Amino acid sequence: MNKLTLKQLRYFDALARHGHFGRAAAACAISQPALSEQIKELEESLGAALFERGARQLGITSFGEEFALRVRDILRSVDELEGLARASRERPLGRLRIGVIPTVAPYLLPSLIHGLARTYADLDINVRETLTPRLIQELAEGRLDAAIVALPVSEPSFAAAQLFTEEFLLVGPGEFEGEPAPSPKALRGMKLLLLEEGHCFRDQALSFCDMHSARPRETLDASSLSTLVQMVGAGIGVTLIPEMAVAVETRSASVSVARFDNPKPSRTIGMIWRKTSPLTKQLLQISEVVRQSADALRERRDAISTRFRRLAVN
Repeated sequence: MNKLTLKQLRYFDALARHGHFGRAAAACAISQPALSEQIKELEESLGAALFERGARQLGITSFGEEFALRVRDILRSVDELEGLARASRERPLGRLRIGVIPTVAPYLLPSLIHGLARTYADLDINVRETLTPRLIQELAEGRLDAAIVALPVSEPSFAAAQLFTEEFLLVGPGEFEGEPAPSPKALRGMKLLLLEEGHCFRDQALSFCDMHSARPRETLDASSLSTLVQMVGAGIGVTLIPEMAVAVETRSASVSVARFDNPKPSRTIGMIWRKTSPLTKQLLQISEVVRQSADALRERRDAISTRFRRLAVN
């Protein structure tokens, strides 16, 4: 067997994940023929086929599936060696690969990027926005250094730092302005708009309303909070959104916003990383920057709200 290369293993991993030569080549920033040639050389070195090539689809062989598990362990270990080197430098970090869930990213990232740039002038920040299950998978496989998600995360191999807690607010039609938020029981009788399956915020909203057994026709799904709010503005129903999203998402929609009585629905946002990460000390410092950025965002939001209340009175 010829010597295997890390390049070949990374290309194989990309192809195993994407199941498509074109998409895998794009993810690796190389041409499709170059990727195909590297995979061919890898299979020749191993003396076994990794993929089944059909006319319209690409499948992975049983050997390829087992090989993929070992390859991911190797690549994760290599990434941790790189992390160990980064941790040993005088500078705290050279690169940060961080994932953020979609119901946090648009609202926190501007403040966070500013805070990180101010604290770590030369930091190369790579942001990945996707759903919690994908972030957990990529974090476990070493493709991310950390992720900002809703806690708790039931993964014993991760460490977590709590960042902040925020309430969920009710967004209703404009004519609801000044009315109190309905009780969870009353919400169950309304047309509730929710994020689509896979978003942890959807599960949190359903839990508050005790609607885990709700029939599909009782809710409507969307892929973003922005779409939910615009649908409410069009008179389709009501929705819940996290407090940090209110200022951004309601500024261009004719809607009302109301807080719930106790017990108020809420979520806790935290940063997670692998317990084995050699960057643990630096990531704890990063989590403090994230916490400060969230605090700064909340202070600006409260200041704006206070100013508008004073203008309304005058």
